[in-house]
Amino acid sequence: MFGLGLVGGAVTGSWLIGDAEGSGERGTYAVAGGLWHNVPVDELFPRTVEGRGAGPGGADRTWTRVAVAPDSGCADAFDPLLRQALAPVGCRRLLRATYTDATQSYVTTVGLLFTTADATAMRSLDTRFAKEGLAKRTDLLPRPYAAKDTAAASFGDKQRASWTISVLTDAPVVVYAVSGWADGRTVDTPQPAQQATASGATTAPAQAGLGNEARGLADRIERSLRKTAVTPPSEQPS
Repeated sequence: MFGLGLVGGAVTGSWLIGDAEGSGERGTYAVAGGLWHNVPVDELFPRTVEGRGAGPGGADRTWTRVAVAPDSGCADAFDPLLRQALAPVGCRRLLRATYTDATQSYVTTVGLLFTTADATAMRSLDTRFAKEGLAKRTDLLPRPYAAKDTAAASFGDKQRASWTISVLTDAPVVVYAVSGWADGRTVDTPQPAQQATASGATTAPAQAGLGNEARGLADRIERSLRKTAVTPPSEQPS
């Protein structure tokens, strides 16, 4: 499947955490899987996210958080077929936040699905997504999180323009993002970020850079998650 930043780029980092006795993969997964309740929301979803080179043509991007969803289960966060595809890894907790770009023209919901799965199950799901192209199917989309009195107030299912999904294989987490226009315009055919960011793409989401919005923001949130994992909360500077 297509990757997001550290997952699909030149560097595929591992979660450099574990217990003092070096229990290995199980300990690593246990610590990473608990980040959702051990780390402040501002560290998982920073109020402002800088995306140097994340826009079309390598342009810089700045995203501002406009809403954080209450932590929840996964029942209403995904289209039914996507929820079914993710079911084998379980849903321990789902965290979501919605951002807008500096011009407030676009809105993007980014999510961190903390699963109940072990390393084998996560690798199996990643393999399935890759072989069956599940991250590119327009009937398997994550849903946006809209919040009243924000730029994302009109960001519903019909406004989804581009999206990206990444199944991590070194932690029990699925990272995703879905983007759209802030003015509430509907989109007949959403386009996966991998295609919307491809050279020569001419669809409306591609021309607007909405693939870059989804992919770029998901990448930065994933990087932030990894940084937090490397530096446990008790060791982070105040």
